[in-house]
Amino acid sequence: MSSFLYYLLPAVGGYTLMSFYLLKNPHILHKKKKTAFYCTHISHRGGSGERIESTMEAFEHAVEVGTEMLELDCHMTCDGHVIISHDYNLLRQTGQDVNISDVNLEELPSYKERLEVTFYTGHFSTGLDRRFALLEDVFRMFPKVPINIEVKEENKELIEKVSALVKKFNRESITVWASVDSRIMKACRKVNSSMPYMFTEMRGLQLLLLYYTGLLPFIPLGESFLQFYLPRIFNRTFIPDSPILRNRMVITLIEKLTMRRSLFQHLRDRGIQIHLFVCNEDQDIEAAFAVGATGVMTDYPTLLSDYIRRHRSHE
Repeated sequence: MSSFLYYLLPAVGGYTLMSFYLLKNPHILHKKKKTAFYCTHISHRGGSGERIESTMEAFEHAVEVGTEMLELDCHMTCDGHVIISHDYNLLRQTGQDVNISDVNLEELPSYKERLEVTFYTGHFSTGLDRRFALLEDVFRMFPKVPINIEVKEENKELIEKVSALVKKFNRESITVWASVDSRIMKACRKVNSSMPYMFTEMRGLQLLLLYYTGLLPFIPLGESFLQFYLPRIFNRTFIPDSPILRNRMVITLIEKLTMRRSLFQHLRDRGIQIHLFVCNEDQDIEAAFAVGATGVMTDYPTLLSDYIRRHRSHE
């Protein structure tokens, strides 16, 4: 036993030291990623706290006040149009219990006049525009603005149409594939591998496992973006549906495991951008940047622009 430990302990010690050194110096093994854009200001659903979410009015307002990236979700209507909507079923957004895939474009109901902000419980948004927007119209209106597109359904036709629009408007380098589902992400990348993409939920768990076992510095990463909840918003500005996530101890554990400055710094050094969401108060924006986020996603683009402006003036 003692002879076994004689060889094991130096090996473990050497591995630990090498892992720690490469965590701090990833350029030794990995070429730094160079994405076509770098953003600190991302508008969630176009800034759903200041205008009705995912409408053209919301996107226009967000860009006017200084957002550097728009975040949105896509679904497809019965007659094959790619529209922007977070939900597949429109009950929450319109009050009508219909699925997007069951209606044609002209049959889509209008958004409610007053819509609760999902990540800011008890707060509502209004706006003059209550129509669902087409992805094509957003691309046409904002040809140079980076856009994060989350695909929520494993629908080959939808994915192919999104990719075709991205190519049509020549924006592959500034449009990001996003999905929490690894199967959907695989389908997206199979259709268009030229677009940068984010970590899925499963890949995020693998990332944490690699980090805590010391293997991360040795492993190549294809993703260009890590997008994750800022845990401190749970049960304060955002009330989750899951009873597990309403447990304070669970959220504390998640925060301890995921909000690691050394992990984020390693990813930044490898050219991977970290976006934390959804930050709708100054204290949360500050916390996100403090832990190492390269960008913050918010429902209140004016709030985030004001925060960034104030802090840049103090530097």
